[in-house]
Amino acid sequence: MATKCGKCGPGYATPLEAMKGPREEIVYLPCIYRNTGIEAPDYLATVDVDPKSPHYSQVIHRLPMPYLKDELHHSGWNTCSSCFGDSTKARTKLMLPSLISSRLYVVDVGSDPRAPKLHKVIEPSEIHSKCNVGNLHTSHCLASGEVMISTLGDPQGNGKGTCWHCGLGQTSADKRHRKHLAVGGTWSVEKVIQVPSKKVKGWLLPEMPGLITDILLSLDDRFLYFSNWLHGDIRQYDISNPQKPRLAGQIFLGGSIVKGGPVEVLEDQELKCQPEPLVVKGKRIPGGPQMIQLSLDGKRLYVTSSLYSAWDKQFYPDLIREGSVMLQIDVDTVNGGLKLNPNFLVDFGKEPLGPALAHELRYPGGDCSSDIWI
Repeated sequence: MATKCGKCGPGYATPLEAMKGPREEIVYLPCIYRNTGIEAPDYLATVDVDPKSPHYSQVIHRLPMPYLKDELHHSGWNTCSSCFGDSTKARTKLMLPSLISSRLYVVDVGSDPRAPKLHKVIEPSEIHSKCNVGNLHTSHCLASGEVMISTLGDPQGNGKGTCWHCGLGQTSADKRHRKHLAVGGTWSVEKVIQVPSKKVKGWLLPEMPGLITDILLSLDDRFLYFSNWLHGDIRQYDISNPQKPRLAGQIFLGGSIVKGGPVEVLEDQELKCQPEPLVVKGKRIPGGPQMIQLSLDGKRLYVTSSLYSAWDKQFYPDLIREGSVMLQIDVDTVNGGLKLNPNFLVDFGKEPLGPALAHELRYPGGDCSSDIWI
């Protein structure tokens, strides 16, 4: 940790201090078996990302959940950098919400970060009865030390999204109007980036839209990154001037419009030709780039290719047969630019129980999309 503090809480005092933090050595990813035809539980994978390690770019531990077909989704921490000043807080638990089963797993990553273990399970019946919510989507720590989980439905499966606050020993839904704040006038939205559709042949529709499925900012607020899952590219924008983002880097990592595939692009406002298929370490990469995570120093971008098992099955059936992948992109933080690291590949098609769908990425010490400073 860059900040010398004998009695500090989790994380870092500021985003710029976080950028001085140590390089990531391991990454946690939820891996899904629902809709793959494999009757096995989802699991939390621990991947070694230390180039000096003999296990570099390998899964070094797997923590299976006790039930089938949960569809683990977006994980989050029990506490984060907003509690940096509270020495009683520690980032030791990873919250794993389940999109389909509505179950919440609390995983202990503090006892042995390289071999997490299950700490607690909050069953759907408790969440349904106490909170009247279901289909847990994303977990995020709050400045108060509590955890907020966004949901997509109610216990009956109706699409009534809300947010649910929980501690490790309590659950409560927050649907009430707490307070009205006057912000001093009207607000407006200005479109500054657009991904145009492509006219195509051999796809579900005559036009293939851009589909931005993940987005994040570097900790210094200089660069914005997003994944364009269907077209198959990741983009880096310099947002030094937020009103005029500048495309600084772009890289294709598979997608639906690669050469030699079933889709022919008839009209494209951006590209002169269809991108080449991506091959890493002899493997042709299925699917397209989906979840992304940036290193604290902004120099490495990690990517996985699974979005949601049902959508994977519909849009990229090869993912179901071959499993998803994890890749790493080197980032030029001076001039902008993205370059594939050809020595890094985690192939989840080679998992012991069969091909799995790896989703979101988390570092033990916090990252760009799981920490907040308030």
